[in-house]
Amino acid sequence: MALRDQWRRMTSHEVPARRGDRALYHAARVALIIALAMTTYALFPSSPAVESPLFEVGAVATDNVIAPFAFRVRKSAPDLQKERDELAATGKPIFVYSAAALDSSVRSAEAIFRDISRAVDDGDPRAAAARVRQAAARHGITLTEAEAEYLTFRGRRLAMRDALERVLRRWLAQGIASSGATDDVRGEAIVRRNDEERNVLADSISTFANLIARARQYHPDASSSIGDGLYYKLLSSVFRPTIVLDRASTDRRRQELRASVSEWRYEVREGEKIVGEHEVVGREEHDKLRALQAEMERRTGGERAVGRVLGSVLYNALVLTIFGITIVLFRPQLYRSYRALTLLTLLFAVVLMAASVFGHLRPPRPELVPIALAAVMLTILFDARISLIAAMILAVLVGGQGVFRGTNALFLGLVGGAAAAISVQVLRRREQIVYAVLTIFGAFVLADLALGLILDWPPRDILVSIMWGGANALGSVALAMFLLPVAERLTGITTDLTLLEYSNFNHQLLRRLMMEAPGTFDHTMRMANLVEAACNAIGANGLLGRVGTYFHDIGKLGRPQFFVENQPKGRNPHDKLKPGASAQIIRAHIREGLELAAEHRIPRAISSFIPEHHGTLSISYFLEKARERDSAPNTMEFTYPGPIPQSAETAVCMLADGVEASARVLSDPTPEKIREVIDHIVRMRVDQGQMRDAPLTQRQIEMVKEAFARVLTGKYHSRIDYPVSSGGVTSEFASA
Repeated sequence: MALRDQWRRMTSHEVPARRGDRALYHAARVALIIALAMTTYALFPSSPAVESPLFEVGAVATDNVIAPFAFRVRKSAPDLQKERDELAATGKPIFVYSAAALDSSVRSAEAIFRDISRAVDDGDPRAAAARVRQAAARHGITLTEAEAEYLTFRGRRLAMRDALERVLRRWLAQGIASSGATDDVRGEAIVRRNDEERNVLADSISTFANLIARARQYHPDASSSIGDGLYYKLLSSVFRPTIVLDRASTDRRRQELRASVSEWRYEVREGEKIVGEHEVVGREEHDKLRALQAEMERRTGGERAVGRVLGSVLYNALVLTIFGITIVLFRPQLYRSYRALTLLTLLFAVVLMAASVFGHLRPPRPELVPIALAAVMLTILFDARISLIAAMILAVLVGGQGVFRGTNALFLGLVGGAAAAISVQVLRRREQIVYAVLTIFGAFVLADLALGLILDWPPRDILVSIMWGGANALGSVALAMFLLPVAERLTGITTDLTLLEYSNFNHQLLRRLMMEAPGTFDHTMRMANLVEAACNAIGANGLLGRVGTYFHDIGKLGRPQFFVENQPKGRNPHDKLKPGASAQIIRAHIREGLELAAEHRIPRAISSFIPEHHGTLSISYFLEKARERDSAPNTMEFTYPGPIPQSAETAVCMLADGVEASARVLSDPTPEKIREVIDHIVRMRVDQGQMRDAPLTQRQIEMVKEAFARVLTGKYHSRIDYPVSSGGVTSEFASA
């Protein structure tokens, strides 16, 4: 009721009177529906019209699906890449024989020994070893002094040369690969020699390590450690592999294998049954159904064809229009607030954007569509009924989009959204947020169990779906709490969470009221008890009534000593002023209160208590004084500026203000006298027209009076007289 009153205050001035203005007024609201329908199409460009069903894997087909034409099912990019990589890996590496490498090795050996022999023969024999080292260095060979000295002997040198030549011509000519050339090769390889190709095991290809082992047969001086090391050093320096990997040919062969893999997974013939009625849909059937849907869209002009675009937007607009009509019929005050409708549009857009993201996952994840986010926020901001309807509309809208056809998005959205709408009807404590999460999560658990039992899901799939639902519940409630302040600012609605923040007595204005105007603060606290009790009794927002009452008299902080509750007995500054001046000071506390509220950014729902608790009542005390001096004073100078109460809470606050002040003057506040005072004050306010705009029935006014009487009777209950001798105070108490 309190939120509806807030809407009424926000929207009472928004209904245009002229016909042209009314047309523009409604057109602006229709534009929101069209904009949201177009946004939905942009997020889900596939046509929502049911052309061919798309069932989830594991679902039971409800219809026979027969291919109306031949089509092919393309493999997914990852699957196609995997097949190509696997086939390419079977391509055998190609090695080629290089006769030029053999010639290069032989010529290199001949050149080395020719230069060494020349170095030995030319010059002083005593420096022959040094010249041998220099000659070897020119060929990139580093010799020790002992090895150089070894080669100065002609017989050893010739034996070493002949042994190397025999090794090269016998085994290198057969084909030797470098060390490690076949380490990455498994299985067979292809060796090309001249124009011949042969398949060999990779392990059978000889490498330099095999050459070293065979070269031992022709070792010229195996007994000499110097000759042994020199032999293998020279062999390593002249070795050139005659079997080498042909990378270009190998890559070309593997590319040919990759290209040979077909990009089509299935070929469906015209008239072929894709899935039969009551059959369980497998992965193959699901892929064929998706491919059929894509091919049908392509053949009918594609997703961007004008007719399909218009049809899709119209489909979305019709679903949204149902929600719009519901608002017009059952929440006209909400329809009048363009700010509230804008918030609804933005919330719907956020849910649809998230649905688009989760719908394009493979497989789609309808459990993650955050319809619960919108439902939680709408319940807190407006009420559970409008939230429940919004959740249903969102579920239908999302479930009808192409990416969610054949999924359980509609059912999960309905269950999760409905649970969210009823889980947070009152949100005043932190643990209630936990209850909301658990309620939504419990709804997803039951929904997933129902689907799992119907569709024979394996336990693992049920558990995974439940986990996604739990993530949705936690994320939706957390995000709703994060976005709620933004939504409050956009709509101007003050929620209970904000009211709780302003009920803290550490607020700067309340602390000042407590310290600078203690009488007003005491009066405020007494009033707050009355207002909260009465609001709760009639179904209004008791928390709003209490918090609004806390701030209703903050304008008295400007000059607290001019208000009777803050004046010491016998001292009244009004005694020195004219009635008109006094009335202006009293009247000014409304304006000053509104200025303080604006300065401290007090929400409108709270600040409305400042002018409305006095309405347009007259400042009767000073008006009577003015009449004693002037028979016809200007009554407008002795009247509060108003407006009169516009909500149930401000109306109750006005009544409580008069009742609480009047009850204080009773010398003997018996229950009968208290009820008489309440009846008198309420009757006066009604007769003065102050309750004219307040949404209160006569029955509710009677309930307010009963609540006031109950609180005040309890406050002024009689007490027993304790003996003076024991330190007590009696009714005849007199100070010593």
